[in-house]
Amino acid sequence: MSENPLVPHPPLPAPDSYLPTHGDVRFAARHYGLTLDYKVATNHLVGTAVITAEALTDLNEIALDLYNLHVSRVRVGGRPVKFAQRGSRLIVRTSQQHGARFEIDVAYAGKPRPMPGAHGRAGWEELTDGVLVGSQPHGAPSWFPCNDRPSNKAPFAITVTTEAGYHVAAGGVLKERHTRSGRTTWTYAHDEPTATYLATVQIGQYAVRPVPAPVPVAIVAPAGLDVGAGSAFARQGEMVAAFISRFGPYPFATYTAVVTDDPLEIPLEAQALSSFGRNHAAPAWANERLVAHELAHQWFGNALTAADWRDIWLHEGFACYAEWLWSEAAGGPPASEHAADHYSRLALPPRGHTLTDPGLRAMFDDWVYKRGALTVHTLRQAVGDASFFAILRTWVAARSGGNVSTEAFLAHIEAYLGRPVPELRPWLFERDLPPLGQ
Repeated sequence: MSENPLVPHPPLPAPDSYLPTHGDVRFAARHYGLTLDYKVATNHLVGTAVITAEALTDLNEIALDLYNLHVSRVRVGGRPVKFAQRGSRLIVRTSQQHGARFEIDVAYAGKPRPMPGAHGRAGWEELTDGVLVGSQPHGAPSWFPCNDRPSNKAPFAITVTTEAGYHVAAGGVLKERHTRSGRTTWTYAHDEPTATYLATVQIGQYAVRPVPAPVPVAIVAPAGLDVGAGSAFARQGEMVAAFISRFGPYPFATYTAVVTDDPLEIPLEAQALSSFGRNHAAPAWANERLVAHELAHQWFGNALTAADWRDIWLHEGFACYAEWLWSEAAGGPPASEHAADHYSRLALPPRGHTLTDPGLRAMFDDWVYKRGALTVHTLRQAVGDASFFAILRTWVAARSGGNVSTEAFLAHIEAYLGRPVPELRPWLFERDLPPLGQ
């Protein structure tokens, strides 16, 4: 029962449109503290997760997302509580009043593996010699218990102990590293709010290459792999500077590009960190654009995260358009040329779907990325470069660390200009392909 039954509680957030069985809208995680001990050779993980939470309604239980890992105990406020694992959900019994802050302490262990979903498996993945964690959109429960919904962002502290000789990279700032008895412990802190799918750990026999840039940037890769002047990462520092000038200050303390010794089908984004395969290091535009794309996600997708997966165009459309902006900045074809080329090849969405609701199975289809980029280009054409880049910078500044939606973006544009931009609506809300302006 609430403390004052005469004061109604605010409405709970809605479950995610595409992943309604992930996350629990009855509470919000406010901080994650993860302590992990991992053996590379046997892929065995022992973990403790301490989650600071806030009750968004009166509670008698909560549900955490956790896949294929066994829980040995749960404490709330330091006291053991009853719990049950049902599929990929950890049900925790706890009585809390609306607005209460409480701490959940979960001990768990097992052999982590990627979590299956509509787009395949995502999350903790063994490499030939190490680990890659890429959780978009549903893989976070593969390695820690969490409130797995993009609308619940929280700071993280991550401590990983593994065999000496392996480098551990994670989103955030490395606070401490020490070695004892042949094992090294790495402690990272990420103070900025982070969606669960954007938390990551990368483990491998890597060397660190600092990159001159306006903020601390490093490329972490196998020692013998060229990630310098003869690679797609040759202009990584220039990219950071170019995007800062167009999108505003870099939103985090550091940026790391991890290049695994294994080939990967696609790069993977995380907060303050992107992962690439060794096949993405070759010096070609097809790879360089991916380096730009993943970097742009630090502003669009990570600092600003869609509250609901149906608005994924706010991530991928902007990151795709950032490829074209980098092409301009690097002396290549202008964005208008890329736009015309991709417009001529753009596929229609599945029957009945629009950019703002592409459907679960189509949310990562190429038409979402390219139509999203063309929507951004349409805004630029409609308002001119000065207003366009000012809109982007003020949009990021106003929303950094939070969640966003299409409606909020349109409202921001209208507030900045003092008028709406009607040219955007067919691109967003109609299925048919609008004409591409000049």
